[in-house]
Amino acid sequence: MPDIGFTNLFVVSLVALLAPLTVAMLPRLRVPSVVLEIVAGVVLGPAVLGVVSADLPVQVLAVVGLAFLLFMVGLELDVRALRGRSLQVAALGYLVSLVLGTVVGLGAAAAGWVDSPLLLAIALSATSLGLVVPVLKDSGRAGSPMGRLTVASATFADVVAVLLLTLLFSTGSASVGARVVLLASFFGVVGLAAAALLVTERWRRLSEVLVRLQDTTAQIRVRAAVVLLVAFVALAEQFGLETILGALLAGAVIGAVDRDSSSHPQFRSKLEAIGFGFLVPVFFVSSGIQLDVAGLVHDPGALLRTPLFLLALLAVRGLPALLLRHDLTGRETAAAGLLQATSLPFLVTATIIGVDTGLLTAVTAASLVAAGILSVMIFPATALTLLRGSRDIGLAPSPPAVGVSHDTARTG
Repeated sequence: MPDIGFTNLFVVSLVALLAPLTVAMLPRLRVPSVVLEIVAGVVLGPAVLGVVSADLPVQVLAVVGLAFLLFMVGLELDVRALRGRSLQVAALGYLVSLVLGTVVGLGAAAAGWVDSPLLLAIALSATSLGLVVPVLKDSGRAGSPMGRLTVASATFADVVAVLLLTLLFSTGSASVGARVVLLASFFGVVGLAAAALLVTERWRRLSEVLVRLQDTTAQIRVRAAVVLLVAFVALAEQFGLETILGALLAGAVIGAVDRDSSSHPQFRSKLEAIGFGFLVPVFFVSSGIQLDVAGLVHDPGALLRTPLFLLALLAVRGLPALLLRHDLTGRETAAAGLLQATSLPFLVTATIIGVDTGLLTAVTAASLVAAGILSVMIFPATALTLLRGSRDIGLAPSPPAVGVSHDTARTG
């Protein structure tokens, strides 16, 4: 057996256990457990106490955790929400975000903070869909026009941001033109795989076997989902594309095939148990361990970037919510802007790619992630207050949306 230590993985697993317990036992601490996971990683890591480090087992599981995180995000995507007015507003809003983000990126490049203004623009353009949905449900607005428009905007932003990041900033050596061809080819293969999966789902004999094995020790549907995830990630890697795209599309394909889950109601819960019960927390704790917080503390100029990036998030993703002002009340428009400006998982992913490609310094990456943490701590709570205030002044809450899982809170 190889000589691999498990001490660091034990500490990381312990943090993953204690973070949600802490949030549950301290209800006034209105932050997702992912924030505590990253902060605990920073405190226990080399930057502060030096209790834990990201050794090989932690790094390997963190990479798998990132893939599983994007897989679960893809699983929750509902492209059916992107139609009509929702699609128009989402697309136009994202275009405005890219323009504003590019302006911010040019300013950051002029200050010497980043080497690629467009990378920063894309990093700031995504929304944490996993936090948007629970806030809307808590306020009773998930099924309202405001809820549908906000979820559509977040969905569009997440998908397009991953595509742009893969197309323009993949760690592979292919040119952008070659990546377009590779991307088209990759989507073709994914489409064929999805069609084959739909055909096999309708194969009666195979379906009977799947139903018989799905809740035994075989856990056949879970194994099949993991095979598809690994296959798409490996395929993206072979095409010279970012593996996060493969993970996202694997989840989207499974989600499309699994719309009618009457014969296998526990399938998604089992996937969440693997992802959010083990792998995804390892990714977030590991991200905190590897953040260059020391560089922020020792450089006041670098520390100043965090609030500036937080304001940039609010401007880049929040201001496009003004496109909704004719459809929503003033409070709802403001709340939608705050929710759209909430971002963390994609920021962490984008900064990892930025550091790997040499387009971001470790200090700038730490500033961006810190801004993302602050956005998660401040923006959803403020949006919830605004929405509850709207209810108090006489706006009746809309019925909750059907089919949107509250478990998506764990992805944010």
